[in-house]
Amino acid sequence: MSAPSLAILGCGTLGTAILCGVLDTLSTAKETPASMPRWFTALVQRDISAERIRNILPLDAPVEVLVNQNLAGVQSADIVLLGCKPYMVSSALATTGMYEALKGKLLISICAGVKIADIQTLVPESCRVVRVMPNTAAKLRESMTVISAAGNVSEDEKNMVGMLFEGVGKTLVLDEKHMDLATSLCGSGPAFYALMLEAMADGGVLMGVPRKEATLMAAQTMMGTAKMVLEGQHPAILREQVSTPGGCTVAGLAKLEDHGVRGVIARTIQTAAEVAGGLGKK
Repeated sequence: MSAPSLAILGCGTLGTAILCGVLDTLSTAKETPASMPRWFTALVQRDISAERIRNILPLDAPVEVLVNQNLAGVQSADIVLLGCKPYMVSSALATTGMYEALKGKLLISICAGVKIADIQTLVPESCRVVRVMPNTAAKLRESMTVISAAGNVSEDEKNMVGMLFEGVGKTLVLDEKHMDLATSLCGSGPAFYALMLEAMADGGVLMGVPRKEATLMAAQTMMGTAKMVLEGQHPAILREQVSTPGGCTVAGLAKLEDHGVRGVIARTIQTAAEVAGGLGKK
């Protein structure tokens, strides 16, 4: 049996990041399950998008980039990853011939705010739908990906999707009711962290450190702290370990609390999640 193929329908920034991460995993893995895709098709609408993808990929990558050939790409694929903008989902799946092309296939959606039930109204009953929310760190194999599958998705298919995204970071399976929160915390999270990191670097520049060095200091500190949390240390304990009574850390934390930073960040996640829930309706 030939290795399965995967088509990315709407291969934008996130789709490209996933593709690069999966290719990197396949190139370094000693052994991969037979169910894992080995051949890929990136489907885009503009020549400039195709050129961008080709410039990123290795010359020998098992990827075909097609422009304005969505139907042909989906017809030839075993698995389809839906990566278009949420408001484009209906039009992308309503293309003449697409309904037939999706019969019996696994459809993985990374479209924020688009529910499994909404997609199921646009595809054949034999098309199994999995909703996934990764982030752009997939290109470095450091994504946090949340997965939720429809009831007709087999265990083997669930495992394959899990392995696919475990190759580009960490995965977590949750009920679909949590996917809007996952969109905010995981999907939008890199932008929130980048703003915080940039602000910390600004503080370094304010105190006379060159921008490049200040950014490195802030980024490495953020990464190191995250690694300690991932290894099991509670954020509150880490904070207390650094907070010497009467010291500079306590003074800095007091300034953050004076401006309600904790509440602002929590409400940021809440607001983004609420907006995410409406993206598929626009």
